[in-house]
Amino acid sequence: MEVKLKKSLSEKMLMQRRQKSMNKSCCSRLLISINVFGSAGPIRFVVNEDDKVVGVVDMALKQYAREGRLPLLGSEPHDFFLYPASSGFQALSASSSIGNCGARNFMLCKKNRQPLMTEGRPQVTGLKGTRSWKSWLTKSFFHKMILTE
Repeated sequence: MEVKLKKSLSEKMLMQRRQKSMNKSCCSRLLISINVFGSAGPIRFVVNEDDKVVGVVDMALKQYAREGRLPLLGSEPHDFFLYPASSGFQALSASSSIGNCGARNFMLCKKNRQPLMTEGRPQVTGLKGTRSWKSWLTKSFFHKMILTE
């Protein structure tokens, strides 16, 4: 008889935990969709209302990469702005919670980064290599033309 009593108590406690978690999750979870400029379609996933915008952007970037979408975006959430689709040009603050804006459709845009300036010249990578193979190709064609004449 003691075994049945313990089992029934554990079942009751388990049911109470499930009900509490259901009540919390039903009220505080949102299905959001995030459009990325140049991508085929929106990314949809479930978030908590109290999740921070930075966390949501991070989840969106991970989901985007997991699905193998193009164009490639990167993985740093601080390099992006998240805009509610319904309200103009005001980006959400990175530290605000996603549930405060009252929207479920968003637009993810990459921030424009200015190139670093060193010694008054912009840093250009790979330019020397580009010039060298182009000059080699031009010289080889020029030499072939001279030799055939």
